[in-house]
Amino acid sequence: MATDPVPPYPTHPTGPPGGALRHAHWWQRKWVRYGALITLLTLSGLVILALVREQTGTQGFLVGLGLAVLPVPLLIAAFRWLDRVEPGPWRNLLFAFAWGACAAALIAIVANSFATRWIATATADPSSADTLGATVIAPIVEESAKAAAVLLVFLFRRRDFTGLVDGVVIAGLTATGFAFTENILYLGTAFGTDQLTGDSGIASVTAATFFVRIVMSPFAHPLFTVLTGIGFGIAALSGDRQRWRRILLPLSGLLLAMGMHALWNGSASFGPFGFFAVYAAIMVPAFGLLTWLVIWTRQRELRTVREELPAYAVAGWLTPAEPFALGSMRARRMARQYARRTAGGRRAAREVAQYEAYATSLAFLRHRGRRGRAGADFVVREAELLRELWRRREVARPALDHAARATAPPVPVVAAPWPMYGAYGYPAQPSGYQPYPAYPAYNPYRT
Repeated sequence: MATDPVPPYPTHPTGPPGGALRHAHWWQRKWVRYGALITLLTLSGLVILALVREQTGTQGFLVGLGLAVLPVPLLIAAFRWLDRVEPGPWRNLLFAFAWGACAAALIAIVANSFATRWIATATADPSSADTLGATVIAPIVEESAKAAAVLLVFLFRRRDFTGLVDGVVIAGLTATGFAFTENILYLGTAFGTDQLTGDSGIASVTAATFFVRIVMSPFAHPLFTVLTGIGFGIAALSGDRQRWRRILLPLSGLLLAMGMHALWNGSASFGPFGFFAVYAAIMVPAFGLLTWLVIWTRQRELRTVREELPAYAVAGWLTPAEPFALGSMRARRMARQYARRTAGGRRAAREVAQYEAYATSLAFLRHRGRRGRAGADFVVREAELLRELWRRREVARPALDHAARATAPPVPVVAAPWPMYGAYGYPAQPSGYQPYPAYPAYNPYRT
């Protein structure tokens, strides 16, 4: 689909969209869907809590909880930082974390235990069953359970899922929640073992488990599931007609996630140094590569904002300085700070942040439209985003203009090739000499 011309600048504020369905099916009502989802996650959380506490004991559960929570704020902050260009709604992020910590963890514990016991009974070899369960069953079950959260957001919150970064963030937060619950179980069980053996300090099983899971590899589960998220993210960039691509890319990402997870779980069976070899040769380079990829994508998103929004500035929807300010994270931050100081505190800063988010969504929408990848609702969605910008223009425009002036690069002034009398290195001008008038360097953001 080709991009339609930019809508004309309005002379009056546009009103809210009409035509809303008054008699929707009961399942389409938001409170019904949210209620069912919250009930499901709450029940899953209670069941997983009871299962973990049963295996670790109350004291072990509390110790595991206190240690497992340590990397969670850092991981959430990292994924939230990646999502700053076009911030997703908090409800999506909260759902992803809750799904990983409750629903996905419950599915994994039940399915892994059942499969391992069935294999042990069928083969009469419990040790082989444990190895097979860790290297084959667990990666398939766990990555599929975590991928379900990404799939649900991709299907039911499609407007919030527009590219690779969205897939990485949703997948990463889901895996962070899953790893949080799993770490409680492992650390609590290790603490219980130390209580029986009397070990303590650095030589304890708890210390070793903490070092491996919290210090060395807190990014392990997010790294696996992010591969699935990348597949969904690239699929989100595909057009509606590319159905096979939208199916095969997520499946490919899921298979890669399962493969890397299986390699990680099986590294302990590769000899005494197998774990460290896999960690140094595969995990760390993969983590570095994926980090570079998402940061590069983030910078490309900012460049897309700077390239797409000038069309709306020409039409009058934005001021000429806004595309520059919206394409710079530093300018965005300065705009929010300026609004907080001068326009009404936190509420004004929140209005500017919302304006920035809607403008970014508008730029991405137009980018997809120019590439023929926008959906059939392109015109409707564009009008909605422009309407949201219009409602917040009184607070956001002055703040963004101030940020654009403050962060604009200085205009270089090239020295003239002819003598400038009176300037540094030249004598004063001779009597009677009339130079051309000196004009200041033009800078559109400093006028």
